[in-house]
Amino acid sequence: MSKFKKKKSGQPAISTASLPDIVFMLLFFFMVTTVMRETDLQIDSPRLPSATEVKKLEHKSLVTTIYVGKAKDKDKYGSSYNRIQLNDKIATPDDITAFIMNSREKVSEAEIPFMTTSIKADKESSVGTLTDIRLKLRDVNALKLSLSTQKGNTISK
Repeated sequence: MSKFKKKKSGQPAISTASLPDIVFMLLFFFMVTTVMRETDLQIDSPRLPSATEVKKLEHKSLVTTIYVGKAKDKDKYGSSYNRIQLNDKIATPDDITAFIMNSREKVSEAEIPFMTTSIKADKESSVGTLTDIRLKLRDVNALKLSLSTQKGNTISK
């Protein structure tokens, strides 16, 4: 017989039996809610112009993006900076009206006035291409327009 007895703590140890269940629930949650990139860029990543007054877009689900820049496949599309990408394909300004109408069909009629068209154009793109895009957007009454920029100085050498 021993004279010394172990003192029992008042609180029991924390059970870790449910820890794997919690980890798998979190993993499943993030797998389900993660949104993958919707489009593969067919143009080189646009080098955005810089601006001092920058504002973030709200309601990203109501934003339709048009990319303008140099095509990655120079053999097929040439080396001009004036290629337009709508979704996953290179397009012409004439395709913009159908592109906007298709994006309007995906949202409810009450949200159509809040839709924004974002143009991500390379800083080497011509103003004529951007003007053509703006005129086609005006034809389908898509008047809410955003030009994507990066924050920085606008003073150039």
